[in-house]
Amino acid sequence: TFDYVLVAKISDDENSHLVRKQKAFIETLKKKLNIHVSEDDDDNKVFYCIRAPEKIFETYRYLLKVSDACNWSCEQQGVSEYLPDLMKKNVFETHFCLHEKREQKELKQSWARWSACFRGQPITNVRNYLGENVALYFLWLGWYTFLLIPASVIGLVVFLYGLAFYSTSPLIKEVCQSNVIMCPLCDNTCRVWELSDTCMYAKVLYFYSFYSTVFLEFWKCHRSSYVSAWKVFDWCEEEEELILEIVNNAHCEPKMHRHSYLRSTIVLVLVTLMLLVIIGLTHVLVVSRVIATVLLAENSTWQVITENSQTVAVMLGAVLHYITITVMTRTGVFFLLTENKHSHAAVERSFTVKMFIFQFFTMFSSLIYTAFFLGRINGHPGGYVRISGKWRLEECHPSGCLTDLFIQLSIIMVLKQTFNNIFEYSGPWFSRWLKRKKAQKFRRRCVKCFKKEAMNTKEGSELCENCKLKDLHRNYSLIKTDRFSLFNEFLEMVIQFSFTTIFVAAFPLAPLLALLNNIIEIRLDAIKMVSLERRLVPMKANDIGVWTDVLEAIGVLAVIANGLVIGISSDFIPRLVYQYFYGPCASGSATGIDCMVGYINNTLSIANVSDERVREDFTSSQMVTYSGINVTHCSYRDYRSNEDFSLTNQYWVILAARLVFIILFEHVVVIFKCVASWFVPTSPLDVTNERLYDKLRRLKEELRSFKEHNRTL
Repeated sequence: TFDYVLVAKISDDENSHLVRKQKAFIETLKKKLNIHVSEDDDDNKVFYCIRAPEKIFETYRYLLKVSDACNWSCEQQGVSEYLPDLMKKNVFETHFCLHEKREQKELKQSWARWSACFRGQPITNVRNYLGENVALYFLWLGWYTFLLIPASVIGLVVFLYGLAFYSTSPLIKEVCQSNVIMCPLCDNTCRVWELSDTCMYAKVLYFYSFYSTVFLEFWKCHRSSYVSAWKVFDWCEEEEELILEIVNNAHCEPKMHRHSYLRSTIVLVLVTLMLLVIIGLTHVLVVSRVIATVLLAENSTWQVITENSQTVAVMLGAVLHYITITVMTRTGVFFLLTENKHSHAAVERSFTVKMFIFQFFTMFSSLIYTAFFLGRINGHPGGYVRISGKWRLEECHPSGCLTDLFIQLSIIMVLKQTFNNIFEYSGPWFSRWLKRKKAQKFRRRCVKCFKKEAMNTKEGSELCENCKLKDLHRNYSLIKTDRFSLFNEFLEMVIQFSFTTIFVAAFPLAPLLALLNNIIEIRLDAIKMVSLERRLVPMKANDIGVWTDVLEAIGVLAVIANGLVIGISSDFIPRLVYQYFYGPCASGSATGIDCMVGYINNTLSIANVSDERVREDFTSSQMVTYSGINVTHCSYRDYRSNEDFSLTNQYWVILAARLVFIILFEHVVVIFKCVASWFVPTSPLDVTNERLYDKLRRLKEELRSFKEHNRTL
């Protein structure tokens, strides 16, 4: 077996600078580090199979034991070019680790297949084959999926409760039995409409924030049990980089910490520009939805689209938002790789934070507009806000602003998760199939090597050249992996975590969709890493790194966002204000009646056609119902005077109540978050005690060795 494989194209010119660089690099590996390198040629490719001597691993293990994290990295003096530099210059085509057939087969049977969707994960076996870094990803993903179950059940119960009891709600009855005529929702083609037309939407819409803290605290406790068993609890990533440099060159010099204000300024400017572009695209999406509503209402040949132009425009806007997310994600990677940090760990931390911020703005900017601005800045009859003095800003869906947010979230989550899973699996599978078609000549295996494999031979058994090339081509045909392969998986899941926590108050089915997706995602990622992709280089880790800080930030944002959704976007506060101050129960003496009777009419204001300002906004044809009746007034959702459109006292009472609720809600949830963080230990007591005994045992061994050393002097 080999530890690593380098692949290069065979050149006809043996004296070309690429060939010379290849030979120089290979000779450096052989002479300097005493690494065994064998060459296997095939047509136009040469495979350099690398095997490191046992002495290197012994040195590495010893340095891990005695290291003290004295610095983050080293720089070598007088060495040849590094492999990444040679890869950029096309000296080598690619590089990868070989899959171990026996371990790969075991993981396929017990873990990396679709029939194992509802089985537990063999995390220790994954760690032994792919390293602690990958094992912790699957451990985190499995724990996150497990804790989605109670959130999914609650969300489903809320949804089903709404479906089961909507018929008994006085608000639903008031909407469905109403004769109130509402003002047109758009210019020219939209007519007045009856409030009862929204009966179906009201039924559907009649149906969490410290969850993220509980999840994170239990995750920390769950993680510590595994990393303690793997003996990497006190492991340091920067420390390992230093050790690897020393193993490579015992005379390396410390790499000094440097900071470039110019480079940091350039990066800051680029990131700011990208965020401004994203915010600009949000405005474009808003304008496009406004224009789409007008065009669909005026030019559509289908009556159903004309009558539901606003709903169709919301759906088109959600699809356009998803396309924007996909395009901007690919565009942003280039700008985020311009920083030059002094260690790989620092590069990954910086890249992770910037990429998440970029993705967050890309995905949530349109949702934030829909949740907190849509329908609140569009004006009123006789005073509508217009784009370029022509197009009216869109209003909320007739059933309320949360319907728009619900539609957008459902489309984005379903599209994103479905398409991601389809392309994530079909792309690598099809690519591998094409590459393997080109390597048909190595399909045959000699009987001798087949028997060796069947007899479960020990490591070091040599295969014939034909079988060796077949094995190399089999690994070469797999999908390329790099240091960002696992990052992409984490980013996908963390963004999903954002959707399931930040706007869960508006979309209670989000945890259920995430749960169903994650059941598939775990096996999909397992199949990819074991069967469809080249083997990831095993890397040590004792945590998911900076992603923990990102998840904690999402938890804080979830508190703020859900408080704003409940306090500002929903009708929760207006209903309470009506019930206790303006409804039939306001006096406190009413009995035997429902306190919410009359609420819907209370939320409506009237615009009279006799007002000259109203006639400027609506044409005479718009003020005719679909049954042909001319109306003299129409209603719209707002708390305004019917004479001069000034805001009523009830509006200011509701606004004050909203602000009080948001402040109280966020403070109470933050207190609960702190209590949960304090109550759940970061590490189980048995793990803490076991680590204490391990440290005491090591100190006793060191003391014993020190005394024996002194006796020999």
